[in-house]
Amino acid sequence: MRRYLRPLMQVGPARPEEAVGFGWCWFSHVEVLSRDAAAEVIPVAALSAAERARFCAGAERPQIMGILNTTPDSFSDGGLHSDLDSAIAHGMALERAGADIIDVGGESTRPGAETVAEEDEIMRTAPVIAGLKANGLTALISVDTRKAVVADAALEAGADIVNDVSGFTYDAALAPLCARRGAPVCVMHAQGEPQTMQADPQYDDVLLDVYDALAQRIEMLVDLGIPRDQITADPGIGFGKTQSHNLRLLNRLSLFHGLGVPVLLGASRKRFIGAIGNAPAAQDRAPGSVAVALAAIAQGVQIIRAHDVADHAQAIALWRAAVAHP
Repeated sequence: MRRYLRPLMQVGPARPEEAVGFGWCWFSHVEVLSRDAAAEVIPVAALSAAERARFCAGAERPQIMGILNTTPDSFSDGGLHSDLDSAIAHGMALERAGADIIDVGGESTRPGAETVAEEDEIMRTAPVIAGLKANGLTALISVDTRKAVVADAALEAGADIVNDVSGFTYDAALAPLCARRGAPVCVMHAQGEPQTMQADPQYDDVLLDVYDALAQRIEMLVDLGIPRDQITADPGIGFGKTQSHNLRLLNRLSLFHGLGVPVLLGASRKRFIGAIGNAPAAQDRAPGSVAVALAAIAQGVQIIRAHDVADHAQAIALWRAAVAHP
């Protein structure tokens, strides 16, 4: 029977001697999950050395990835930054607001979105990346793309990271390109294509199915020559998942630390936040997005992808001071 280990993260200064430190969090127990038996909680002392070694070191502080959409049709802010000057200005503003990473995307992956031609996606992203660098941006830049030629152009323009929402399943040339270029990557889970992914997503066990899929993709990337410490995993909230699926993933998000890589959460302004928080308009979902982000950070999630960077930066600073400070 395969068992999955979810660290039960805690914060605060009263840390037992046997607890495992994990950045701003710590854990003294883990929840053992499997496909064949009921969950149980055991102390870390009951873990083997190999099981304890699965968990990568926690970060010193949460990182914020600011979203810079250069598309005319993104679900939340489509068209607001689709011209070059506006996009560059917004990217610089995101850094001033507290973003550690600027995620530049030229293809909407909202439910129902159509695929963008490679040359159009390059023209939407590469000049913005080059412009941000020319204007003195010091934050890292990730390119949000599924396509090797788009990633290659972005890396040439100065991008640091490739963030693929397809989990490197859309374009077989993308992962080998990242390996050759030595580019760090973010691998996200998605079920289906944007055009159809929300039609009727089904899982045997969404938590364990997503974990297994990400584990398989990470091993593929490692086998291609991308070091594990250059890989980040994203469970893909809202990508081929119902509200119930999203909430189950969020409820046990710390499971994904067992992948041995940093975890990124991209829930900002998603539809389920509007549904639960009574905010039909995406631009009104900042409070709910921040609430989800803080819940994730309490589970040790290292990177938060956000539209409303200033709101997230302020909330995280206060959360750390009030809750996680020793």
